[in-house]
Amino acid sequence: MAHTLLLTAEGKSGGYQNKDEAKLKALAAEYGIKTEGRKATEIGIDLAKAVSAEFGKQEGPIRFTRRAPKKRVALWKKVGIDPRGIDREIVEIMHRTHIGVDNDPVHLILQGLRAAVSDGWGGSMVATELSDVLFGTPTPQRSVVNLGVLKKDCVNIILHGHEPTLSEMILAATKEPEMIALAEKYGAKGIQVAGMCCTGNEILMRHGVPIAGNFLQQELAVITGAVDAMIVDVQCIMPALGNLAGCFHTKFISTSPKAKFPGAVHMEFNEEHAAKIARDIVKVSVENFRFRKPEMVRIPEDKMECMAGFSVEAIVGALGGTLDPLLDAIKGGTIKGIVALVGCNNVKVQHDYTHINLIRELIRNNVLVVTTGCNAIAAAKAGLLLPEAAEECGEGLKGVCKALGIPPALHMGSCVDISRILVACAAIANALGVDISDLPVAGAAPEWMSEKAVSIGAYAVASGVFTVLGTVPQVLGSPVVTDLLTRGANDVVGAVFAVETDPFKAARLMIDHIEAKRKALGI
Repeated sequence: MAHTLLLTAEGKSGGYQNKDEAKLKALAAEYGIKTEGRKATEIGIDLAKAVSAEFGKQEGPIRFTRRAPKKRVALWKKVGIDPRGIDREIVEIMHRTHIGVDNDPVHLILQGLRAAVSDGWGGSMVATELSDVLFGTPTPQRSVVNLGVLKKDCVNIILHGHEPTLSEMILAATKEPEMIALAEKYGAKGIQVAGMCCTGNEILMRHGVPIAGNFLQQELAVITGAVDAMIVDVQCIMPALGNLAGCFHTKFISTSPKAKFPGAVHMEFNEEHAAKIARDIVKVSVENFRFRKPEMVRIPEDKMECMAGFSVEAIVGALGGTLDPLLDAIKGGTIKGIVALVGCNNVKVQHDYTHINLIRELIRNNVLVVTTGCNAIAAAKAGLLLPEAAEECGEGLKGVCKALGIPPALHMGSCVDISRILVACAAIANALGVDISDLPVAGAAPEWMSEKAVSIGAYAVASGVFTVLGTVPQVLGSPVVTDLLTRGANDVVGAVFAVETDPFKAARLMIDHIEAKRKALGI
């Protein structure tokens, strides 16, 4: 993202532009970059270079870590997990885990927490903030989710992965008159773009683009026989998609220099020639419509409306420009607390079962939910991202949702946008004059399975957020490690992991935690 911002500011990118100049200037101010009387391009160059330097620097601090409450930063310094640079912490932990280097489990886990903090308060936060600058800060959008968003009479293109630099350009190309005319030439009535996984969340919250599904639906989308192209970049892409697409007419198109797949058509994407490459990819996708076999098309009717795109700025805007109404609701008990539900689907459990039941149990108990990633898509399919879902809430939360016209589960974006939740927690903690670990908040990854989920859970705990894992982590072979993660970490960072596969019991763990924090705060 920093590279794309630099190219854009220098006029060398293939079609990108800054969509949020106010955020550009605000971020520049955080980095001590002069903005007054300067062009956005000049500011963008300086900001891109400053942000890029965060990755390779050898001595800290990472700038965005100072968004955390002062008490939290002081704790990180005290226990030795204040990150010095984003890449440095990854390189160090890779060395420590080499045979014959670091053999102390506590020491290893502390470095893991430091690397995780450099992700959550570093790399992920950078990606989120610069995405907002380049593509616009999300605002609430109405859209539709599930496989029923595919259209029998249109070219169907699915965007799957995690990099908005690709999806934004593909989406723009599908709207060009030449591409629409080409689709009509081959007998289609238009071009339908649908998202999958986190790329889906990105274009949903900025453009209202429908989402076809979450992680475990990517193969099902191809099996409908209606997908003319599945365009992918990185992360959470099943390697069998190439073979599966070969059973249908679907073009499986890979785009990243980092990720190639057997059976894929590789059309490598780069930001310098973004618009041209995007047009080429869309052209191939549209031309494939003529090879669709109508007798093989089976599109499920299932689809659900949703409201998404609650960035921190959008939440504050919905509250009238200040967090005070939310703080008052929490202090008064109308809202008991806030839980962040994030993460993956997992083939070891029933698809979406834990996600949906956990949300329902929490909102029944007047706990506001914020959600990202595949959890957010699960919530959307269940109708929980609609204001009408307030009817499933306890009386306190129901009243708040109806008064503000918001859902009881707020869609805050893709997995990288969990950094937005950190920013929100820090803002609430600062407003109350406490640390994040003192707040009536919790987090959970009900179906986690990807490697980055380990980092996400670790930076949540390192930030002071009690975190429940819905699938069992691979640590039970060591009583020392298990005890440290589930009990001892509380003495170090003020939070721990819990493991609970039952969504109703998991909800009770978090509700009890919230009640204990409320009691400690005297509210």
